[in-house]
Amino acid sequence: MHTNSSFLDGVQHRLLRSLSPRGPTVCTGVASAGRSKLELLGVPLDVAGKTVIDYGCGEGKECVEMALRGARKVIGVDVRPELLDAARELAEVHGVSGICEFAGRPPAKADLIISLDAFEHFDRPGDVLAAMRALLNRGGSVRVSFGPTWYHPLGGHLFSVFPWAHLLFSEAALIRWRSNFKSDGATRFGEVAGGLNQMTIRRFEELVERSPLRFKWLEPVPIRKLRWVHNRGTREFTTAIVRCELIAR
Repeated sequence: MHTNSSFLDGVQHRLLRSLSPRGPTVCTGVASAGRSKLELLGVPLDVAGKTVIDYGCGEGKECVEMALRGARKVIGVDVRPELLDAARELAEVHGVSGICEFAGRPPAKADLIISLDAFEHFDRPGDVLAAMRALLNRGGSVRVSFGPTWYHPLGGHLFSVFPWAHLLFSEAALIRWRSNFKSDGATRFGEVAGGLNQMTIRRFEELVERSPLRFKWLEPVPIRKLRWVHNRGTREFTTAIVRCELIAR
Protein backbone atom coordinates (compact mmCIF):
# COMPACT_ATOMS: atom_id res chain seq x y z
CA MET A 1 0.00 0.00 0.00
CA HIS A 2 2.78 2.42 0.92
CA THR A 3 4.67 1.52 -2.28
CA ASN A 4 1.58 2.13 -4.41
CA SER A 5 0.95 5.43 -2.65
CA SER A 6 4.55 6.56 -3.19
CA PHE A 7 4.37 5.57 -6.85
CA LEU A 8 1.15 7.55 -7.38
CA ASP A 9 2.61 10.54 -5.53
CA GLY A 10 5.60 10.39 -7.86
CA VAL A 11 3.41 10.28 -10.95
CA GLN A 12 1.36 13.21 -9.69
CA HIS A 13 4.51 15.17 -8.89
CA ARG A 14 5.83 14.72 -12.41
CA LEU A 15 2.48 15.84 -13.83
CA LEU A 16 2.48 18.93 -11.62
CA ARG A 17 5.99 19.82 -12.74
CA SER A 18 4.95 19.55 -16.37
CA LEU A 19 1.86 21.70 -15.77
CA SER A 20 3.61 24.39 -13.72
CA PRO A 21 7.40 23.95 -13.65
CA ARG A 22 8.19 27.38 -12.20
CA GLY A 23 5.61 27.50 -9.45
CA PRO A 24 2.03 28.70 -9.07
CA THR A 25 0.41 30.77 -11.79
CA VAL A 26 -3.10 30.85 -10.28
CA CYS A 27 -4.51 32.56 -7.19
CA THR A 28 -1.94 35.33 -7.08
CA GLY A 29 -4.07 37.81 -5.16
CA VAL A 30 -4.12 40.38 -7.95
CA ALA A 31 -7.92 40.63 -7.74
CA SER A 32 -7.61 42.99 -4.77
CA ALA A 33 -4.50 44.81 -5.99
CA GLY A 34 -4.90 48.56 -5.57
CA ARG A 35 -8.20 48.16 -3.73
CA SER A 36 -9.09 48.44 -0.07
CA LYS A 37 -9.72 45.03 1.46
CA LEU A 38 -11.87 46.73 4.08
CA GLU A 39 -14.25 47.77 1.32
CA LEU A 40 -13.74 44.82 -1.01
CA LEU A 41 -14.51 42.28 1.72
CA GLY A 42 -17.41 44.14 3.27
CA VAL A 43 -15.89 45.23 6.58
CA PRO A 44 -17.44 48.49 7.74
CA LEU A 45 -15.18 51.49 8.18
CA ASP A 46 -16.96 52.98 11.22
CA VAL A 47 -13.76 52.86 13.29
CA ALA A 48 -13.58 56.50 14.38
CA GLY A 49 -12.63 56.80 18.04
CA LYS A 50 -12.38 53.03 18.51
CA THR A 51 -9.61 50.70 19.56
CA VAL A 52 -9.30 48.06 16.84
CA ILE A 53 -7.34 44.81 16.66
CA ASP A 54 -6.45 43.45 13.22
CA TYR A 55 -5.91 39.72 13.87
CA GLY A 56 -3.59 38.45 11.16
CA CYS A 57 -2.58 41.92 10.01
CA GLY A 58 0.15 40.91 7.58
CA GLU A 59 2.07 43.95 6.37
CA GLY A 60 -0.36 46.33 8.09
CA LYS A 61 -2.04 48.00 5.13
CA GLU A 62 -5.51 47.81 6.68
CA CYS A 63 -4.18 48.95 10.07
CA VAL A 64 -2.78 52.09 8.47
CA GLU A 65 -6.02 52.66 6.58
CA MET A 66 -8.08 52.43 9.78
CA ALA A 67 -5.71 54.81 11.58
CA LEU A 68 -6.10 57.31 8.74
CA ARG A 69 -9.87 56.93 9.03
CA GLY A 70 -9.91 58.04 12.65
CA ALA A 71 -9.40 54.97 14.83
CA ARG A 72 -8.13 55.91 18.29
CA LYS A 73 -5.78 52.93 18.46
CA VAL A 74 -5.03 50.13 16.01
CA ILE A 75 -3.23 46.97 17.11
CA GLY A 76 -1.94 44.71 14.37
CA VAL A 77 -1.31 41.09 15.36
CA ASP A 78 0.65 38.53 13.35
CA VAL A 79 2.90 35.56 14.11
CA ARG A 80 5.47 36.47 11.45
CA PRO A 81 8.05 38.98 12.75
CA GLU A 82 9.12 40.03 9.27
CA LEU A 83 5.56 41.14 8.47
CA LEU A 84 5.29 43.07 11.73
CA ASP A 85 8.52 44.89 10.85
CA ALA A 86 7.12 45.75 7.42
CA ALA A 87 3.89 46.98 9.06
CA ARG A 88 5.81 49.27 11.43
CA GLU A 89 7.69 50.76 8.49
CA LEU A 90 4.44 51.34 6.60
CA ALA A 91 2.85 53.07 9.61
CA GLU A 92 5.94 55.28 9.92
CA VAL A 93 5.77 56.25 6.25
CA HIS A 94 2.10 57.29 6.62
CA GLY A 95 2.66 59.16 9.87
CA VAL A 96 0.46 56.94 12.03
CA SER A 97 3.08 55.08 14.05
CA GLY A 98 1.71 56.78 17.18
CA ILE A 99 -1.70 55.22 16.55
CA CYS A 100 -0.64 51.84 15.22
CA GLU A 101 1.06 49.16 17.31
CA PHE A 102 2.19 45.78 16.02
CA ALA A 103 2.82 42.70 18.12
CA GLY A 104 2.72 38.93 18.21
CA ARG A 105 0.10 39.11 20.97
CA PRO A 106 -2.45 41.87 21.57
CA PRO A 107 -1.41 44.04 24.56
CA ALA A 108 -4.90 45.44 25.16
CA LYS A 109 -8.60 44.82 24.60
CA ALA A 110 -10.54 46.35 21.72
CA ASP A 111 -13.97 47.65 20.75
CA LEU A 112 -13.69 45.99 17.36
CA ILE A 113 -11.65 43.03 16.17
CA ILE A 114 -11.25 42.37 12.48
CA SER A 115 -9.72 39.44 10.64
CA LEU A 116 -9.20 39.62 6.89
CA ASP A 117 -8.06 36.67 4.76
CA ALA A 118 -6.67 34.90 7.81
CA PHE A 119 -9.02 32.20 9.11
CA GLU A 120 -7.99 29.77 6.39
CA HIS A 121 -4.39 30.19 7.60
CA PHE A 122 -4.57 30.01 11.42
CA ASP A 123 -2.96 26.86 12.80
CA ARG A 124 -5.46 26.66 15.70
CA PRO A 125 -8.52 28.68 14.59
CA GLY A 126 -10.62 27.55 17.56
CA ASP A 127 -8.05 29.02 19.94
CA VAL A 128 -8.09 32.24 17.92
CA LEU A 129 -11.86 32.57 18.40
CA ALA A 130 -11.45 32.08 22.16
CA ALA A 131 -8.65 34.65 22.25
CA MET A 132 -10.79 37.13 20.32
CA ARG A 133 -13.58 36.82 22.87
CA ALA A 134 -11.15 37.46 25.73
CA LEU A 135 -9.88 40.58 23.96
CA LEU A 136 -13.30 42.04 23.20
CA ASN A 137 -14.61 44.97 25.21
CA ARG A 138 -18.21 44.83 26.43
CA GLY A 139 -20.57 45.51 23.55
CA GLY A 140 -17.85 45.01 20.96
CA SER A 141 -17.90 42.73 17.94
CA VAL A 142 -15.64 40.70 15.68
CA ARG A 143 -15.81 41.12 11.92
CA VAL A 144 -14.36 38.29 9.87
CA SER A 145 -13.87 37.92 6.13
CA PHE A 146 -11.82 35.13 4.58
CA GLY A 147 -11.47 33.02 1.50
CA PRO A 148 -11.15 31.18 -0.67
CA THR A 149 -12.31 28.28 1.48
CA TRP A 150 -10.99 24.78 0.89
CA TYR A 151 -13.55 23.56 -1.69
CA HIS A 152 -13.42 26.76 -3.73
CA PRO A 153 -11.89 26.15 -7.19
CA LEU A 154 -8.74 27.96 -5.97
CA GLY A 155 -9.04 26.91 -2.33
CA GLY A 156 -5.56 25.44 -2.39
CA HIS A 157 -4.09 28.93 -2.81
CA LEU A 158 -0.63 28.44 -4.35
CA PHE A 159 -1.42 24.71 -4.74
CA SER A 160 -4.23 25.59 -7.17
CA VAL A 161 -2.24 24.91 -10.33
CA PHE A 162 -5.66 24.75 -11.99
CA PRO A 163 -9.16 24.83 -10.43
CA TRP A 164 -9.59 22.15 -7.73
CA ALA A 165 -6.07 20.81 -8.31
CA HIS A 166 -5.56 20.71 -4.53
CA LEU A 167 -8.42 18.18 -4.29
CA LEU A 168 -7.24 16.02 -7.18
CA PHE A 169 -3.58 15.71 -6.23
CA SER A 170 -2.25 14.27 -2.97
CA GLU A 171 -0.77 16.48 -0.29
CA ALA A 172 2.55 14.66 -0.65
CA ALA A 173 2.71 15.33 -4.40
CA LEU A 174 1.75 18.98 -3.99
CA ILE A 175 4.28 19.56 -1.21
CA ARG A 176 6.98 17.86 -3.27
CA TRP A 177 6.10 20.06 -6.26
CA ARG A 178 6.28 23.14 -4.03
CA SER A 179 9.77 22.13 -2.85
CA ASN A 180 11.02 22.71 -6.40
CA PHE A 181 10.69 26.47 -5.87
CA LYS A 182 10.46 26.84 -2.07
CA SER A 183 13.21 25.76 0.34
CA ASP A 184 11.59 26.16 3.77
CA GLY A 185 11.30 22.40 4.36
CA ALA A 186 7.49 22.31 4.70
CA THR A 187 6.12 18.76 4.72
CA ARG A 188 2.39 19.47 4.95
CA PHE A 189 -0.10 22.22 4.08
CA GLY A 190 -0.05 23.65 7.60
CA GLU A 191 3.71 24.21 7.49
CA VAL A 192 3.89 26.41 4.39
CA ALA A 193 4.46 30.14 4.83
CA GLY A 194 1.29 31.55 6.36
CA GLY A 195 -0.15 28.08 6.88
CA LEU A 196 -3.14 26.49 5.17
CA ASN A 197 -5.64 24.73 7.44
CA GLN A 198 -8.12 23.47 4.80
CA MET A 199 -10.94 25.60 6.23
CA THR A 200 -14.44 24.89 4.95
CA ILE A 201 -17.64 26.82 5.63
CA ARG A 202 -19.05 23.94 7.65
CA ARG A 203 -15.90 23.65 9.76
CA PHE A 204 -15.91 27.39 10.45
CA GLU A 205 -19.55 27.20 11.58
CA GLU A 206 -18.71 24.30 13.89
CA LEU A 207 -15.73 26.16 15.36
CA VAL A 208 -17.90 29.17 16.12
CA GLU A 209 -20.60 26.95 17.63
CA ARG A 210 -18.02 25.57 20.09
CA SER A 211 -16.56 28.99 20.85
CA PRO A 212 -17.54 31.74 23.33
CA LEU A 213 -18.70 33.78 20.33
CA ARG A 214 -21.83 33.46 18.21
CA PHE A 215 -22.95 34.64 14.82
CA LYS A 216 -24.83 37.91 14.58
CA TRP A 217 -24.92 37.24 10.86
CA LEU A 218 -23.11 35.06 8.34
CA GLU A 219 -22.86 35.59 4.59
CA PRO A 220 -21.23 33.13 2.18
CA VAL A 221 -20.67 35.41 -0.84
CA PRO A 222 -21.08 33.47 -4.10
CA ILE A 223 -18.55 33.35 -6.92
CA ARG A 224 -20.02 35.80 -9.40
CA LYS A 225 -20.13 33.39 -12.34
CA LEU A 226 -21.63 30.63 -10.18
CA ARG A 227 -24.23 32.77 -8.43
CA TRP A 228 -27.04 31.05 -10.29
CA VAL A 229 -26.19 27.66 -8.71
CA HIS A 230 -25.18 28.96 -5.29
CA ASN A 231 -27.32 27.55 -2.48
CA ARG A 232 -27.03 25.73 0.86
CA GLY A 233 -26.17 22.48 -0.88
CA THR A 234 -23.56 23.84 -3.28
CA ARG A 235 -22.04 26.68 -1.25
CA GLU A 236 -18.81 24.86 -0.33
CA PHE A 237 -17.89 24.76 -4.03
CA THR A 238 -19.47 28.05 -5.18
CA THR A 239 -18.61 30.54 -2.41
CA ALA A 240 -16.00 33.22 -3.11
CA ILE A 241 -15.53 34.51 0.45
CA VAL A 242 -17.16 34.08 3.84
CA ARG A 243 -17.90 37.13 5.93
CA CYS A 244 -19.66 37.47 9.25
CA GLU A 245 -20.07 39.40 12.46
CA LEU A 246 -19.49 37.64 15.78
CA ILE A 247 -20.56 38.79 19.23
CA ALA A 248 -20.17 37.39 22.72
CA ARG A 249 -22.56 34.68 23.88
